[in-house]
Amino acid sequence: MSLADKAKNKAEELAGKAKEAAGKATDDRDLENEGRGEQAKSNLKDAGEKVKDAFRD
Repeated sequence: MSLADKAKNKAEELAGKAKEAAGKATDDRDLENEGRGEQAKSNLKDAGEKVKDAFRD
């Protein structure tokens, strides 16, 4: 996994965490769920990149 991909995935994860926290703070369940979804998407991308790396080695 390239460093750029890692940084991009981490940025998406952090954005998701921020949205989730904002949703909790404002009692906005839609925003909270959107943040959780972004975190899950980022984690799946990260896992996919790790699988690719495992097959390259």
